[in-house]
Amino acid sequence: MSPSSLAASLSDVTTNGSDLPDSARRAGDRTPLDSANPIRVLLADDHAMVRSGLSVLIRSQPDIEVVGEAEDAVGAVRLTRELQPDIVVLDINMPPGDSGLQVIGEVLETGKGSKVLVLTMYDDPTYLQAAIGAGALGYVVKAAADEELISAIRILSEGRTFFSVSQASNGSDEAAGQPLDGLLPELSRRECQVLYYVAHGYTSQQIADQLGLSIKTVDGYRSRIMEKLGLRDRASLVRFALRKGILHPDRPLPRSM
Repeated sequence: MSPSSLAASLSDVTTNGSDLPDSARRAGDRTPLDSANPIRVLLADDHAMVRSGLSVLIRSQPDIEVVGEAEDAVGAVRLTRELQPDIVVLDINMPPGDSGLQVIGEVLETGKGSKVLVLTMYDDPTYLQAAIGAGALGYVVKAAADEELISAIRILSEGRTFFSVSQASNGSDEAAGQPLDGLLPELSRRECQVLYYVAHGYTSQQIADQLGLSIKTVDGYRSRIMEKLGLRDRASLVRFALRKGILHPDRPLPRSM
């Protein structure tokens, strides 16, 4: 999708958000919209028309505000330092050169608590995994920005992750409806439940609340899962989840005990 067509599609969003697709409203249903304490967003994209369209989309939401815009990687880092936004929406294909993935790390070092949401033209699992490895907690393809960006911003602000994985499941669509304990026989059903929530960005406290466990018990399950699957860290766990289709939108919640 060209910058002009993307900007045009985004500009069609109504100012009250009532005509947004369900996927753009879903995250807002998780918690009440908070216009008194909005999510502060920095936009970084080298196309002015794209930034304008994104700004229209974001400003139509009562709980999100655009606090700054950057047209290159240097500006993204500088404004992150100055503004300390909650979320940096970042195009990884900005000047100077091929600096996009590198700038993720620089933004995370500069922003105290800022989270990076990659917005890109690349609907490619290779780029997605590279972005995750660099520290991004969200990944949205520009072609789906009008449907997914608002959801992604809200989910990241809750401390969770959002990855647009239309092509990242590597042929796992056929198994998308299969519960995890059938897909991963090496894990117990409880371990599969914990893995599902960890892969979707839930904290230990949130997982404990979901499953009626203590935080210590959840952390124990998390350690055993990492050991059984041969995973080193959160990034490798997310990459594993992508390969197995755990993050597929049609994946059901794990069966209860």
